[in-house]
Amino acid sequence: MDSNEENNYFKGRGSQINTHNKFAKYQYVQEYMEVLDEEFLQNYKTEIIYTHPKTIINKVDSEDVGMAYSLNPYQGCEHGCIYCYARNTHEYWGYSAGLDFEQKIIVKQNVIELLEKHFSNKKWEPLPIMLSGNTDCYQPMERELQITRRVLQTCLKYKHPVGIISKNALVLRDMDVLVELAKDNLVHVMISITGTDESIRQKLEPRTATYKNRFKVLEALSKNNIPCGVMVAPIIPGLTNHEIPNVIELAAKAGATSAGFTVVRLNGAIGPIFKDWLVKSFPDRADKVWNQISHAHGGNVNDSRFGVRMRGEGQIADSIRQLFRLSRMRFMKEDTFEFNVKSFNYKAGDSQLSLF
Repeated sequence: MDSNEENNYFKGRGSQINTHNKFAKYQYVQEYMEVLDEEFLQNYKTEIIYTHPKTIINKVDSEDVGMAYSLNPYQGCEHGCIYCYARNTHEYWGYSAGLDFEQKIIVKQNVIELLEKHFSNKKWEPLPIMLSGNTDCYQPMERELQITRRVLQTCLKYKHPVGIISKNALVLRDMDVLVELAKDNLVHVMISITGTDESIRQKLEPRTATYKNRFKVLEALSKNNIPCGVMVAPIIPGLTNHEIPNVIELAAKAGATSAGFTVVRLNGAIGPIFKDWLVKSFPDRADKVWNQISHAHGGNVNDSRFGVRMRGEGQIADSIRQLFRLSRMRFMKEDTFEFNVKSFNYKAGDSQLSLF
């Protein structure tokens, strides 16, 4: 990257552009650099947008996702992972899947009120709810807002099973609640780790915890008897696929007892966002990586077919799958974990409700 490219590279952000929102009637385009509003180019501070949704628990109908329900306190994510499939959902809010996704974070203020109401319904049949089914529940602003912590406390009160997946070491802040949940098999934590090379992480996932700290999170969780695993996801052919054995070995040594993976797919606006980032970040191998991603999805970088979209197909996808399987067999002694769904108590909120 030459000096001119460096000046135009938004350090600390994943996406380097704002793509056009397919739902928008108009778009803001750059035609004359000398008359372009300077604020448009340089204003990439984070903005919080508060909202009050009518529902908070989402039913997941996709069998290959591995969860029945999800809960997302935040829409958009400061972590800035360039490959994030959730980027496309930002367009439904009227924003771009690019820089907007990392800058304009939608915060759901009435999460606990809705969750209490949902859990207090005697017709509710408890199944594990996944935190971060869309965007990371432990992204930076959670440090102050503490919505995720209050969700976990609510799950503990009602004895409701909850799963977590995150890239942030902030999860350790809530160790006290996690320990209590774990005593009744009510929690399982997956830490997403895409590699061990920090120079790649800083561009790929610019505002996440370092890889080293993520392994430390697994170690801390394991020492406190909290079931945990590693999600090697997404694997990017030509960029991170060679890291699979390293990640699983280090995760297993840290105490992870389960592992999963996905192959990157670049649906919707993520395709042009990722390609722009790839050319700017890794110009020497951009074509190779792009072509290998395409090869892993039948000639396309995007794939929406259930059953194959997460794992890919073809020779490259098969080699990734085999390397993952062999690495897991070699390094990890997997433990079968089952969520406890029998201790749920929908009456746990009665004492509070009687006050109104």
